[in-house]
Amino acid sequence: MITTKQRSKLKALANALRPSVTVGKEELTENVLKEIDTALYHYELVKVASLQSCTLSAKDMCREVCERLGCEPVLCVGNRFVVYKRSDKENIEHIEF
Repeated sequence: MITTKQRSKLKALANALRPSVTVGKEELTENVLKEIDTALYHYELVKVASLQSCTLSAKDMCREVCERLGCEPVLCVGNRFVVYKRSDKENIEHIEF
């Protein structure tokens, strides 16, 4: 569980991010979840955007992604959300709090 201070820092970092994954009308398929999980492994902080044709709200998708992948919700605004998960990868610059 991340604290409010940590969440605040992650929000600031997320402002400069472009969406790494886009969710289409098929919503959260296994391939989309795998793509988010891969992005979390490589970058730790991932911004996800959903197209207007997607029927699920960003909050619902964020909740489901966090449950299934074990990551933390950071921000959910409009059709985008940001999630964080500490990576086990060795050769990356980890986000320090």
